[in-house]
Amino acid sequence: MSICNSRKFEHQEKEKRMGIVIKNALVIVPQGEEDVIRETSLYIEGDRITGIGEAPSGFQEEKVIDGTDRLVIPGLINCHTHSYMSFMRNVADDLSFMDWLFGTIDPIEQQMTDEDTYWGANLAIIEMMKSGTTCFNDMQMNIHQTTRAVKESGMRAVICRGLVGNGNDERGQMRLRQAYEERDAAADCDRLTFLLGPHAPYTCDDEFLKIVSNEAKKNGMGIHVHLSESVSEIEQIQEKYGCTPIELAEKTGIFDVPAIAAHCVQVTDRDIEILKAHNVSVVTNPASNMKLGNGFAPIAKMLEKGVNVCLGTDGAASNNCLNMFHELSLLTLIHKGTGKTPQCISAKEGFRIATINGARALGLEKETGSIEIGKKADLAILNLNTPALTPRNNLIAGLSYSANGSEVDTVIINGQITMENRKILTMDEELVYQKINEIIVRMGLDKKVY
Repeated sequence: MSICNSRKFEHQEKEKRMGIVIKNALVIVPQGEEDVIRETSLYIEGDRITGIGEAPSGFQEEKVIDGTDRLVIPGLINCHTHSYMSFMRNVADDLSFMDWLFGTIDPIEQQMTDEDTYWGANLAIIEMMKSGTTCFNDMQMNIHQTTRAVKESGMRAVICRGLVGNGNDERGQMRLRQAYEERDAAADCDRLTFLLGPHAPYTCDDEFLKIVSNEAKKNGMGIHVHLSESVSEIEQIQEKYGCTPIELAEKTGIFDVPAIAAHCVQVTDRDIEILKAHNVSVVTNPASNMKLGNGFAPIAKMLEKGVNVCLGTDGAASNNCLNMFHELSLLTLIHKGTGKTPQCISAKEGFRIATINGARALGLEKETGSIEIGKKADLAILNLNTPALTPRNNLIAGLSYSANGSEVDTVIINGQITMENRKILTMDEELVYQKINEIIVRMGLDKKVY
């Protein structure tokens, strides 16, 4: 499909959508505080699930998906990433955190054009869609480009323009203006929502953090921020402000609005109390945190204290993939090892962290994150005739411990089939791969290491 045809898809999405039935599938549905698997049929009208088990009155069947040997799950929610970084995959490996960020990634970012961001976002969306993600929370740099890719692809996303500033400086004010400009320009797409994104306490001083928190309160917006990711960050903030990054965020009002804190690896017991007291959602990114040598977030302790924990991949520059099944597996394994208890973060708990907890963090829990009548039809359909999911004796465990994402066969987002039989219907994959390879050659990132 050409990019032109993608835009045609975007236009058609606004028109009446077909009635879809997924017949005789295994479906993960909520039952109280747990998820269970039922053999049933799902009915979709427009952008919503309108029936489970029984067709709603007046349902007009226009598309039938055979659910035989299929498992239907709510689409996974990637709560922290940087989609534009997908073309930076495998170019900054085995480096300490600050060398990675300021020595390698920042210089690449300074060379980026708007089109680089657009094609990077397209590649990220393809990777996420093919591994069952239907919504992602993105911090990006070049405005309009990620939202453009989201609109054309049919993906759902929450976007924030990364904000960096000191006091009331022009650089920070410019980025705030851009954040509002992007939000207002995308008001016609109900798959897009927006947050304010102060990057981190080491790139935003305390005065600028206060400005951002006041702007968020004034505009009724939430905040997405990196916090307590590395030891060097802790040392820097302690030396400058005499407190932890999480304490600084509290003091500057960052937690006065719904907030999503990415990483939270290096935290104290007092930090966890603050997070819980302000209902801050923590996004854990285990692969990125391990790869950069930042350690393991105390997720079990956070869950025990009642913190809403969700799951993210971070960007491909530090992960190096955007596959939420990989992240789910790490989440449910590493804490068993570090905590020396196999009961730590069960498969069922991990699955909820990757779905409904993510929706809750993004303020979308009434719309997505679980398969329920009235919610958006954001679904991934997995082929069960695969080695990793055979035998079918505990499929939720299989999602955490053996699935790898290649089992995802079909994806539905907002009631639209965006991938069917592993073919992306809304994007031209080959064109995206071509453009990405042109970018890395132009930027000199095409190191041939075999």
